[in-house]
Amino acid sequence: MFDVGFSELLVIAIISLIVMGPERLPETVRTIGLWIGRLKQMFINARKELEDEVGMDEVRRQLHNEKILSDLESNKSEFEQTLKQGKTNLEKTATDLKQTIDGATDSKS
Repeated sequence: MFDVGFSELLVIAIISLIVMGPERLPETVRTIGLWIGRLKQMFINARKELEDEVGMDEVRRQLHNEKILSDLESNKSEFEQTLKQGKTNLEKTATDLKQTIDGATDSKS
């Protein structure tokens, strides 16, 4: 969001030190840290309440179930295709074997 590099942070720290002085700066930084922590906690709580009201757990569960069903359908179609290929290969092998047997019996006669 904000692209703040080390040099910008250093400039802010130097200006803060000059404006507030070394005796009030640690207390101010501590206070800012507390306010940032409180804001984060407020946002986390608001998000949790919103998710509870909307029923995000139910939505997530439904999406998970739909994904599982789509995976099962995909696996089913792959399995059916594999079975068809196996059946085709078995029929071809049986035909080849029958032709070999018929050719061997015809040559003996």
